[in-house]
Amino acid sequence: MNAQLPATVRSDAPDDGAPTPVRKIIHVDMDAFFASVEQRDDPSLKGKPVAVGGGHRGVVAAASYEARVFGVRSAMPSVTARRRCPDLIFVKPRFDAYKAVSQQIRAIFADYTDHIEPLSLDEAYLDVSEDRHQLGSARAIAEEIRRRIAGETGLTASAGVSYCKFVAKLASDQNKPNGLCVIRPEQAQRYIASLPVGRFHGIGPKTAARLEALGIHTGADLQSLSRDELTGRFGSSGEWYWRICRGIDERPVRSSRQAKSVSAERTFDTDYSSAEDLHRELGRVAGLAWQRIDRARAAGRTVTLKVKFSDFRLISRAHSFVDPVDDPATFTAAGHHLLDALLPVPLGVRLLGLGLSNLTEVNDEAPRQLGLAI
Repeated sequence: MNAQLPATVRSDAPDDGAPTPVRKIIHVDMDAFFASVEQRDDPSLKGKPVAVGGGHRGVVAAASYEARVFGVRSAMPSVTARRRCPDLIFVKPRFDAYKAVSQQIRAIFADYTDHIEPLSLDEAYLDVSEDRHQLGSARAIAEEIRRRIAGETGLTASAGVSYCKFVAKLASDQNKPNGLCVIRPEQAQRYIASLPVGRFHGIGPKTAARLEALGIHTGADLQSLSRDELTGRFGSSGEWYWRICRGIDERPVRSSRQAKSVSAERTFDTDYSSAEDLHRELGRVAGLAWQRIDRARAAGRTVTLKVKFSDFRLISRAHSFVDPVDDPATFTAAGHHLLDALLPVPLGVRLLGLGLSNLTEVNDEAPRQLGLAI
C-alpha cells in the first residue's frame, strides 16, 4: 500500500504545475429497476417476489428484492428461479415503459450536469465537479437527485459519491436499496482493501474464482502484490488490477459513450434441431436485431452468432468484414453462414442470438457501399 492516491491532480489537468480540484463523481443505480416499475404500476405486486421475463423457457431479466431473498437473480433460467421461489410471480417485460422512466430520470440528471455517462437504462455516472445550483457538495447533489427521482417517478435509487468512477460504483452498491454512500479520497484505499474482489466492477465470477484460487480474496490481497507480480500473472489486466485496488482511476465521465455492440436473441418454447427450423428462427432474430441496429444508427464490422443448446452449453461464432456491415441483407446472410458451419447441431437449440460489434456511427451523407457476400 505504498502507492499514493492521486487525490488532488486529475489526468487532464493543465501541465502548469498547479493542481486542479479532484473530480466529484456520482454513480446512480436504480433499485431493481424493471421489477420496481412493475410493482409501482401494479399495486397488487407490491411486497411480493416478482421476476421480469422468465416464462416456460426463458430467463429472469430482473428480480425484485423480495425475490432476491430466495436467491433469484437476473440471467437465471426461469425453471431454477421457480424452484428457488415457488411463489415467484413472472411478468412480461415492458421495455417501452422502462425506457420512458429512464428518460424521466435522465432529465433530472441534466438539471445538475451536462456530463452524464449512461451505462444502461437504470444506471449512469455523473460528473458534478461544477456545482451548478450551489448545493455545497456532491453528497448534497446526490441526495437531491435521489429525492427528485422518488418524487417524480415513485421509484428509489442508490448512489455512490467519490472522486473517480471505480470507487463511486463500488459505493453505490454499499447501502442498497435506497441508500447513499460517500467515499472520500483519503478513505478509498482502506475501503477497497475491505472488499472481496468479486465486488470489483470488471472482475466477473470466473476471474474472481481464478484470483481466489491464487489466494487473492480481497482488495487488501491485491494491494499486497506489486505491479510486476500482477502484470506477470494477468498481463494487461494486471495493470488495471494494480491501479483500481489503489483507487487510481482517471477515466473521465464520457457523455457520448458509444455502445460496443447491438444484438437480439430469442429463447424458444421448444428445442429446435433441424436446419429449416433454425434458419427460420435465425431470420426472425436477425430482423429484430437489425431494427435495433437501425435505431442506433450504427454499422459494424463483426457479426456474432450466439447459440445455447438444450443442456445450457453456450457457444458463439463470429465473422469480421473489412468494411462495416451497413445493410440488413449482409448482416442476415452472415448469420446464416455462421449457422451453416455448425450444422448438424449435436443437441437441440433453445436460444439463438445475432449481434453486430466493432461499431461505427452511420454517416448518411457518405455514399454507402453494398456489403459483399461471404
